[in-house]
Amino acid sequence: MLKELKEKLKDCTNCSLCSSRSNIVFSDGSENAKIILIGEAPGADEDKSGIPFVGRAGKLLNEFLSNAGIDRKKDLYIINTVKCRPPENRKPTKEEKNACGKNLEAQIKAVNPKVIILCGATAFESFIDDKKMTISKARGQIFEYKNGIKLIPVFHPSFLLRKHSTEPNSPRDLTLKDLILAKELSNL
Repeated sequence: MLKELKEKLKDCTNCSLCSSRSNIVFSDGSENAKIILIGEAPGADEDKSGIPFVGRAGKLLNEFLSNAGIDRKKDLYIINTVKCRPPENRKPTKEEKNACGKNLEAQIKAVNPKVIILCGATAFESFIDDKKMTISKARGQIFEYKNGIKLIPVFHPSFLLRKHSTEPNSPRDLTLKDLILAKELSNL
């Protein structure tokens, strides 16, 4: 199912993002993963490679995953809320996320994870409709999704690139704790 969806999306024109993309950024990792990590949208490096989280933020994410005992290739299936890069790395619009929503849902259904890590505010807002809840307030909490799937919000690694402290309760420390929680909930 995922192979067919990826092939179909190569010619996708459901929103205006198709006009400026180099590549569809479909996924990375294992289709048998117990954890899905959902990011915001592809950046320039991702658009060139067709793989999510390969730039500076991706390198930092890899470090955090490793420290949490999560294998990026074996334990995760990594996707974004949209499959094409928004111009100038802006946040995807509601219309763009809606246009890609069925694709996102199809990927989640096909993988059928135990846990979804919502990486950053855009991913969080795509699943939790609470205008008063920010990613800073939401991280550390467990939310429910369809079929008992747990949602774990975490700070986006691009935010962590600007926050270097690893002191207790710093954003980096909290992110590591959240990833460890996701691993525990997935029974890895």
